[in-house]
Amino acid sequence: MKKSLKIALLASSAIAIAAGASANSGLAKLINNSNNWAHPNGNFELHRHSKLKQINKSNVKDLKVAWTWSTGVLRGHEGGPLVIGDTLYIHTAFPNNVHAIDLNEPGRIIWSYYPKQDPDVIPVMCCDTVNRGLSYGDGKIFLQQADTTLVALDAKSGKLVWSTKTGNPAVAQTTTNAPFVMKDKVITGMSGAEFGVQAWINAYDIKTGKRVWRGYSMGPDDQTLIVPGKTTGTWGGKTMVKLPKDSGVSTWEGDQWKIGGGSVWGWWPYDKALNSLYYGNGNPSTWNPVQRPGENKWSMSTFSRDVDSGVVNWVFQMTPHDEWDYDGVNEHIMSTVKGKKAITHFDRNGFAYSWDRKTGEALVIEKYDPATNWSRGQSKKTGLHDRVKKYSTEAGGEDVNTKNICPAALGTKDQQPAAYDPNLDTYAVPTNHVCMDYEPFRVSYTAGQPYVGATLSMFPAPGGTHLGNFISWDPHKGKINWSKKEPFSVWSGALTTGGGVWFYGTLEGYIKGVDGSNGKTLWKFRTPSGII
Repeated sequence: MKKSLKIALLASSAIAIAAGASANSGLAKLINNSNNWAHPNGNFELHRHSKLKQINKSNVKDLKVAWTWSTGVLRGHEGGPLVIGDTLYIHTAFPNNVHAIDLNEPGRIIWSYYPKQDPDVIPVMCCDTVNRGLSYGDGKIFLQQADTTLVALDAKSGKLVWSTKTGNPAVAQTTTNAPFVMKDKVITGMSGAEFGVQAWINAYDIKTGKRVWRGYSMGPDDQTLIVPGKTTGTWGGKTMVKLPKDSGVSTWEGDQWKIGGGSVWGWWPYDKALNSLYYGNGNPSTWNPVQRPGENKWSMSTFSRDVDSGVVNWVFQMTPHDEWDYDGVNEHIMSTVKGKKAITHFDRNGFAYSWDRKTGEALVIEKYDPATNWSRGQSKKTGLHDRVKKYSTEAGGEDVNTKNICPAALGTKDQQPAAYDPNLDTYAVPTNHVCMDYEPFRVSYTAGQPYVGATLSMFPAPGGTHLGNFISWDPHKGKINWSKKEPFSVWSGALTTGGGVWFYGTLEGYIKGVDGSNGKTLWKFRTPSGII
């Protein structure tokens, strides 16, 4: 298949193909071939960058649609397809169908997988019935279904190799993430913070589907897999100190940690040299901060875990005692920052972070939307925010509407993945430019029922009417290089390319190609629906 056709397909899904390192030698060879897309984010570093250069700044204006294909499912579609050789693998929102498509005969279905799921899972899913993609490894396609069933399908035939249940939808445990292959393991998460789930991340044997380890977001050390006296983290007004016993319990009132939330549904890089994976988790339950005093560790945190054992190397809490539903699940991307091997993360709370991958030392913590107002900044030494009382929903109290908080609960960036351009050493970041009014109220917990405890309204940030920006971010200076206004939130992922063109989609339905060095629009095409 022609490279130009492949890059057009990738641009339409706002994903990237890139070379990368993998402990699975077969997967590594596929990733190293830039004509493949064998990893949900292009490589283990999550760069979402294609080295292909055939489409560049000079000729992108001539890009045209080669063919289209419909999944037949009308709910929100998040996550891009895999491309391995001349086969494209694509998933759908609920009921999570999977199709293998022949790219030599575009539109011809090689095989399909139609899971049988109880539709009763739909009411306990948040938010919409999305699924964020597939993974490949060991000759298998891996799918994490909404009903918490993790399946392995033969990549050539689509036949079921194994399946395993990772949770219980009857108590609102659901799954929307793409699984990730690391070494001989398949890593997957758990959603449900809006229903009071005590969330976790799991590792399964790639051959058998047997669970290898489980690490909870909060709870006693034997559940979180934190090793007191060895694992380091943000604690007691200091950063990266050795943690005391049961730090995931003592920062909660009573047994609230058992319904503490901290969903895990994002995208996770793997550092082969350190044998570590990195991820962020979500908001604490409930959204009413008055009901859960304490720092609520380890919700709203970035974890480094050992891939083989799940043991926590270090953990950094981005928003202690979250008062605004600022999930910390967004992707972490590997690059070098200030001379150190780092991960960079654009959090919903409005701050961009870069950490030393080995130690967890914060290298950069800066706002990536000037509208962010709930905090003046987070100290790299203490890990504490300089909070603005005017925008504190806890200070306002229950049944009080705290106004003009920026960003809104959907964050300066939500699930839409950023990308890294290694040629420019910058990040392409799709963002929201939205603020909110937030009124917490008291709520009681019932298993399987919503456990939210707040109402809110959202609107454009002050000084304009636009709801989104597409930005270029300098990870070393912690500053925006350039920013493009968009009338609506930029809800698609980003893609950078060797040709210097960055791609993203808009809720108006446009796919846009811009000059990565200055943001100038070079090409756009309107699709029949908004792009997420």
